[in-house]
Amino acid sequence: MQIDKKEAYTILTPTEKSTGNFYDSLSKEIAKLKNEHVLINFSENFNINASEILLFLDIATEKRENGTSFVLIISGIEIDDVPDEISVVPTMVEALDTLEMDAIERDLMGF
Repeated sequence: MQIDKKEAYTILTPTEKSTGNFYDSLSKEIAKLKNEHVLINFSENFNINASEILLFLDIATEKRENGTSFVLIISGIEIDDVPDEISVVPTMVEALDTLEMDAIERDLMGF
């Protein structure tokens, strides 16, 4: 897994060959990113399907409870096949927009 820390968020890019292997690697690292907004950029070369996205549901829930964002960047996924608890967008621009919207929502809710 490649980790790229930015000022306001961290981008993770899988280098593993499977979603399961990436999830295992992420599970070991996610505690270090507890207070950071996390974007996971699945490249077009990484094959992930809607059912595999469910692996990340527990992490997405935990990040939301901690007041941080968790966004998966995946092109070619039907958004209706993904639970509302997981933010999935097709591009980096939309991921950054999601971070902004999440921040506004947290401000409005008093987090």
